[in-house]
Amino acid sequence: MVWFLICVGLLIGGYFIYGTFVEKVFGINEKRQTPALAKTDGVDFVPMSQGKAYLIQLLNIAGVGPIFGPILGALYGPAAMLWIVFGCIFAGAVHDYFSGMLSVRNNGQSVPNLAGKYLGKGAKHFMNIFAIILLLLVGVVFISAPAGLLGKLTGWDVSIFLGIIFAYYLIATIVPIDKIIGRFYPFFGALLLFMSVGLTLAIVVSSEYTLLPGFEAKDFLTNLNPNDMPLWPALFITIACGAVSGFHATQSPLMARCVENESNGRFVFFGAMIGEGIIALIWCAIALSFFGGVENLNTGMAGNPANVVYEASTGLLGTVGGFMAILGVIILPITSGDTAFRSARLILAEFFEVSQRKLPKRLMLAAPLFVLGAILTQVDFGIIWRYFGVANQITAMMMLWTASAYLLRHNKLHWICTVPAMFMTCVVISFLLSSQTLGAGLAMGISTIAGVLGTIVVTAWVMNSTKGKLVDDASDDGLNATS
Repeated sequence: MVWFLICVGLLIGGYFIYGTFVEKVFGINEKRQTPALAKTDGVDFVPMSQGKAYLIQLLNIAGVGPIFGPILGALYGPAAMLWIVFGCIFAGAVHDYFSGMLSVRNNGQSVPNLAGKYLGKGAKHFMNIFAIILLLLVGVVFISAPAGLLGKLTGWDVSIFLGIIFAYYLIATIVPIDKIIGRFYPFFGALLLFMSVGLTLAIVVSSEYTLLPGFEAKDFLTNLNPNDMPLWPALFITIACGAVSGFHATQSPLMARCVENESNGRFVFFGAMIGEGIIALIWCAIALSFFGGVENLNTGMAGNPANVVYEASTGLLGTVGGFMAILGVIILPITSGDTAFRSARLILAEFFEVSQRKLPKRLMLAAPLFVLGAILTQVDFGIIWRYFGVANQITAMMMLWTASAYLLRHNKLHWICTVPAMFMTCVVISFLLSSQTLGAGLAMGISTIAGVLGTIVVTAWVMNSTKGKLVDDASDDGLNATS
C-alpha cells in the first residue's frame, strides 16, 4: 500500500510543482480573449466554467485506455506503475497542456493545423490523414469494448448494443456541445470518481486482498512478464492513456474552444491528465492485487482485460457496487468515443473549410465517418487495439514535436517538450522495427540502435526547421490581448 500511496503522491505533486513550472514556461495571458468568447457560435465554441471543462476533458480522454492499457501493462509487474507516474507527469500532462493551450492560442484549431503551422505543410497533411485514422480506430475501440461488457452483463446480442451506441454517437457528434456533453458529462464524472475511489477503498479495507502483495522495491525495475514479452519498447505502447496518449491531442481542442480564460488551462488540460494517471494507477494496482501477482493475473485475464474489470469489480464491491463500477467502465469509452467522432468531424471541417453552424453540413461530414466506423467494427478487437496503440503513440510523438517547435520559435525552454518527444520517437521507431505483427520483426538490439539514430535525425530536423523563425507570430504569445 505504501508504494501505491507514494505513486499517487508523486502524481499530485507533479500537478502542483511541475504543472506550475510548465505553465510558467508557456506564459499565459489572463487578459487575452479565448476562442470560447471571441468565436462563440452555440455549437462548438461555447464558454464553460473551469470545473465543467475539467470534468468533460477528463471524460473525453479517459476511455478504456487508462483501464485496459494498465491492466495489460500490469503483466510486466509494478514497473508499469513507474511508467504511469513519470510518463504522466513529464510527457502526458505536458503533451495535453500544450495541445490544449496551443489550440487556445490559435482560435481553437485542431492538431493537424497546429502541426502544419509549427512543423510545416508536410506535417499538416500527414496529421490530417493520421488523426482521422486514429479517431476512427478510437471510435471503433470505444464502441466494441462497452458493447462487449453490456453483452456480458445482460446476455443480449452484442450487435444490439453496437447499434444503440452508434446511434447515440451520431446524435452527440452533430448536436451543440452543451446539449449532451456539457449537460450530462459532469454527472458521469461523479460516477467515474465513485468507481476509482470505491475500488481503491474496497481493496484497502478488504481482509481477503492486499494492495500490491509481496512486491519489493527491486520489482519496480524488473520485467516480471510471465509470457517473456520484452519491456522495451512494448510497455510504452501498451500503456498509452494514463501515461502519454496522442488521442488526447485530438480531444484537447474541444475544450480549448470552451475555456473562458488561459489561467484555466493548467487545471483543465494538465490536471485532467494527472486525473487519468491516477485512474490508470488504480487499475494497474487492482490488476496486480486482486489476482495476487502476474502469473494469476495472466490466467484470470485470459487475453481480455474486460474479464479483469468484471471479476475485480464484482469481487471487491459486490453485485450492486460492482454493477456501478462496471457501468463507469462502460460510460468511460462511450464518453470518449462520441468526442472522437466529433473531433474527426471538426478536423474535416477545417480541412474542407466547411462552416459547422448548420446541422445539415455537420451531418454531411459525420455520416461518412460512421459508415467507415461500422465497417471497422467487423474487424477483430485485438487487431484494432494493436493498431490503435501504435497510431496513438505516433500522434503523441508528433504533438510533442509540434510543442517543441513552438517553444523553439519563441526562444523558450523547449526541452520540457523535446525530451519526451525524443523518448517517444525512439519508442515508436524501435517498436515498429522490432514488432513481429506490426513491423519489420528485426532484432531488438538493431531496432533500438535504429530508434536512437532515427531520433537524432528527427531532433536535428526539428531544430533546423525552426532556426531563424523565432517569434514570427505575435498572437502566439498573446500580444494581441484584449483588456
